Amino acid sequence: MAEFQNFTLNFGPQHPAAHGVLRLILEMDGETIQKADPHIGLLHRGTEKLAESKPYNQSIGYMDRLDYVSMMCNEHGYVLAIEKLLGVTPPLRAQYIRVMFDEITRILNHLMWLGAHGLDIGAMTMFLYCFREREDLMDCYEAVSGTRMHATYYRPGGVYRDLPESMPKYQPSQWHTEAEVKKLNENREGSLLDFIEDFIERFPARVDEYETLLTDNRIWKQRTVNIGVVTPERAMNLGFTGPMLRGSGIEWDLRKKQPYEVYADMDFDIPVGVNGDCYDRYLVRIEELRQSVRIIKQCIDWLRVNPGPVVVDDHKLVPPSRVEMKDDMESLIHHFKLFTEGYTVPAGEAYAAIEHPKGEFGVYLVSDGANKPYRVKIRAPGFVHLSAMNEMVQGHMLADVVAVIGTQDIVFGEVDR
Repeated sequence: MAEFQNFTLNFGPQHPAAHGVLRLILEMDGETIQKADPHIGLLHRGTEKLAESKPYNQSIGYMDRLDYVSMMCNEHGYVLAIEKLLGVTPPLRAQYIRVMFDEITRILNHLMWLGAHGLDIGAMTMFLYCFREREDLMDCYEAVSGTRMHATYYRPGGVYRDLPESMPKYQPSQWHTEAEVKKLNENREGSLLDFIEDFIERFPARVDEYETLLTDNRIWKQRTVNIGVVTPERAMNLGFTGPMLRGSGIEWDLRKKQPYEVYADMDFDIPVGVNGDCYDRYLVRIEELRQSVRIIKQCIDWLRVNPGPVVVDDHKLVPPSRVEMKDDMESLIHHFKLFTEGYTVPAGEAYAAIEHPKGEFGVYLVSDGANKPYRVKIRAPGFVHLSAMNEMVQGHMLADVVAVIGTQDIVFGEVDR
């Protein structure tokens, strides 16, 4: 009988489950993995270096493109770091808007994760269901910023503009009759807050649908239970954060432990796993969807009854309105200076971290007192999780690599930066 041979296998970057640009070099013993060596850098765009050559505000758009499924959360970390250096506190209304959009982004991220993870393991319907719900939330992004993904909505000192009073509507066309369009526009008749409220009333039932498809599905359980187990001690030593750490049973969430913005006033729970396997991490993220809905509901209720400014009234930091700029010479000068040079930030350093959908997203900023940062260092949660890939897949089968890549919820924009 022939001996088993050890051989080396290239997994990715073309593999559909490698999510674009991961190259894994697997050392196999038959079907069992002995070693996995992730090769990264195929999406390296030099974001941190580019930020050193641009005024602070012009790098907010780069942050959107780091983890390109959690756009506003990346901006949040960067903007908080700038605000820390400037000593600026945004108005309360802006803080509530930020928290609401952070949670909308968390739902967007987890839906993308659930759809892709399901598709990787073979549950194709999940992908179609999740994208159905993502579409509504993309419309919320578009309503406040004009773009569906890369919003550049958070600004130092607040947010770009207040929530709109009307939603874009579908128009009749050769494909849609008047009656169809009227039905499509039913939940778009009111303001953005009405639209989001309508969404979060429908959404818990959708999450139940996902759970019906997966939670007790025996194929799903065979593919995820006891796969990629990480003990609580090991998860801490490896530097895990977010659902990866909570899935191993450690109750650590920056929204509770180091509250920023108005999270201290929010009422929500932190879901925690027990076994630290792919299945537990799946359950944690599903429960996070439900908790996000609770937080969004609280934000909507507050925003409805508390109008007010959404950005600080300081024209050294925030451009004046178009009307002011065209009427008043001083405002024109402010506008010109802001859009050519930007603002200067006092010399010093700051680290700001937020509870990003994937874990702790931190931005370390060093300023030398100029209008551009001296150094920007981004702490991407996915980078740390990917470095544990070898440990998580050793001894598993080749098919389980796909489940582990899925459970880590990796996006290469932030890993490669």
